[in-house]
Amino acid sequence: MAHIGQTLRETRMRARIDITEVEARTKIRAKYLRAIENEEWDLLPGPVYIKSFLRTYGDYLGLDSRSLVDEFKRRYEWPSDHEQRPIAVRTRERERRPRGPLVPPWAAIGLVLIGVVVALYFVGKHATSNKTLTPSAPQARSPQRTRSTPTRTAAPLPPPPKTVTLELVPTGQVYVCLVDGHGKQLVPGRIFAPGQTIPTETSNKLLLTLGNNAVHMKVNGKTVPVAPSPNAIGFLLIPSGEKPLPSAQQPRCA
Repeated sequence: MAHIGQTLRETRMRARIDITEVEARTKIRAKYLRAIENEEWDLLPGPVYIKSFLRTYGDYLGLDSRSLVDEFKRRYEWPSDHEQRPIAVRTRERERRPRGPLVPPWAAIGLVLIGVVVALYFVGKHATSNKTLTPSAPQARSPQRTRSTPTRTAAPLPPPPKTVTLELVPTGQVYVCLVDGHGKQLVPGRIFAPGQTIPTETSNKLLLTLGNNAVHMKVNGKTVPVAPSPNAIGFLLIPSGEKPLPSAQQPRCA
């Protein structure tokens, strides 16, 4: 395949489509479209947005958007340093880790003997104190009329939820990728604008990737704040709650 930007630009010009028309139809800013055609990737928000823009722009021009995304990954995405480190190196690092000091056998035997002596001391002391005490005669109690008090039964607690329901409302342009616990894509990596509807999904486990924090999120009816981040934001959602996902575990819908 030729250069990605050159392919997009030549296809657009052959179709006699102005860049402003592409902006109006795809909702992608003209400055980002020009940066893609010039392959100035550092002017774009990040890899997640780049792949989404390539898919949307390619589909609009009638190109194979999957091939454009695969070409971008092949040329510009590289595995992280952690993934490039050989397994043998990590194994040697684990072997070089210092081990804690071992307890000598004589110290363990001494501790056992001290424990036995202390136990015998307290047993003998308890037996001596029992001999010096004399039981007192029980005092007769006058009969009293007992009143029966009604017992109150506590209301049963509701059963814990077995599924998790996610509701998202965009407050700005936001990229959304959502998969369930089996890896099925529920929201396949799309960019939503304010006023658009993001489908509400329910499952026993959900994995979510957001391009930014321009979204109002509810999990099982409870509002969950989304903190701003320069990178993609990930969440693991289960019936008992939610927790953030590191970048390496976030779902990829591209």
